[in-house]
Amino acid sequence: MKVILKEGLSNLGESGTIVDVKPGYARNYLLPQGLAYVASDDNLARLEEEQRLAEEGAKRDYLEARRRASQVESTSITFAVNAGEEGKLFGSVTSADIAERLNAEGGFDFQVDKKAVLLEDPIKELGSFQVAIKLHGDVAPEVEVVVVASEA
Repeated sequence: MKVILKEGLSNLGESGTIVDVKPGYARNYLLPQGLAYVASDDNLARLEEEQRLAEEGAKRDYLEARRRASQVESTSITFAVNAGEEGKLFGSVTSADIAERLNAEGGFDFQVDKKAVLLEDPIKELGSFQVAIKLHGDVAPEVEVVVVASEA
């Protein structure tokens, strides 16, 4: 019996694929659990339409991420923090700090989530750093983060 998977199953395949399974497995497990539907002509047409809409959505998301990246790419933010004589900070600059500062001073028409700031370890020394901001799977522009000693 041919069925179209609604969800990816490790032993059968990815979501949207057409697989041939035993009728009892389809009738007793896949169909009642809502994991698949019968591969009829109507359902095949629906699958093609869903795939087309998913591709359009992915393209739209990518283009939106590229637009946002053009805003982010030329951004530079500065942190004035307390530091010791060797340039070590009395604290650190974290991804949450960077996201907060970008949202406050960046002038973007969107909010940067702290999870999107790709900073392996918090910044703990003075200097200039390039930090990537992940906006999409393929789009991660870098911003310049400058950490200077405060005057106080």
